[in-house]
Amino acid sequence: MKAIYYNEHGGRDVLTYGDVDDPVAGPGEVVVDIRAAALNHIDLFLRRGLPGLKIPLPHIPGCDAAGVVSALGEGVTGLSVGDRVLVNPSISCGHCEFCDRGDASLCTTYTLIGETTRGTCCEKIAIPARNAIVLAESMPFGEAASIPLVFLTAWRMLISRGRVSPGEDVLILGASAGVGIAAIQIAKYAGARVMAAASTDEKLDLCRELGADVLINYAEEDFVRRVRKETNKRGADVVVDYVGRETWAKSLKSLVGGGRLLTCGATTGYDPQTDLRHVFYRQLEIIGSTMGGLNDLLKPLRLIESGKMRAVVGATFDLEQTADAHRLMEERRSLGKIVINVPHKK
Repeated sequence: MKAIYYNEHGGRDVLTYGDVDDPVAGPGEVVVDIRAAALNHIDLFLRRGLPGLKIPLPHIPGCDAAGVVSALGEGVTGLSVGDRVLVNPSISCGHCEFCDRGDASLCTTYTLIGETTRGTCCEKIAIPARNAIVLAESMPFGEAASIPLVFLTAWRMLISRGRVSPGEDVLILGASAGVGIAAIQIAKYAGARVMAAASTDEKLDLCRELGADVLINYAEEDFVRRVRKETNKRGADVVVDYVGRETWAKSLKSLVGGGRLLTCGATTGYDPQTDLRHVFYRQLEIIGSTMGGLNDLLKPLRLIESGKMRAVVGATFDLEQTADAHRLMEERRSLGKIVINVPHKK
């Protein structure tokens, strides 16, 4: 089959389009013919190399995908060849204390499809059958592929961990990015007032379409000052900051006393300076959240299928153009998710 892979870490030039062996469904697995995949920032981090994480090379990147079941492994029930499915990227043991209580992403064996296993930027993939979620017939593959990682991450961060509730003010930084697109809609669904911050007016137009109540161009104005103005000097109940070093100190200053700072990443750096006086004097909570489990994906997925939320595809590329897709993500120019179309040979 055709796939995108790399034999060493580095820039976009290490990405190769070529032939690799077809996957085979083992016991409890299915093979999915991928029709669409989608990019996430973790694909860039893994390609460049992450300190302390050694992945088998050559490596096929990609966590998100949607397609059609083409083969069933021994013991698989509940799925049939021909089923349209969404790939849940989360893999955990399924039986430890964390998995039992619904916190799969705290499992000591937790990983993502495309992190330490073969990813989705290819024509076929073998996955555990429990990671294949049957899709509504009306859901286009490209839209479906853009859902999993960002929506499960945002749902766990805002709902499962962040406890966002009706009437709260929620500031979302980087609001036009994949997680931000999901976070705006989830916070609105929870009954919050959403203040969306992004770097251009074009990105903020998308945030408005998704339901954001207050739009802040943080390239042109101080978002701390704007938040205080919008809340009568009170501050936000919740700040969502996965930007990291660039915005962290201001995020803490944007919170009301007793407020909650939610983070699931650090795209501009993971080592910001933290003035602990803001944390203990004002009794702030800093809540970390990583990925999520099946329930964190199923809940927003059903809301999307019912039309109460929506996936946003910003750009599409063919499989052999994956390096160009990586460039677009690195340049932060896409409004919405970047989808990789995988041609299907009949």
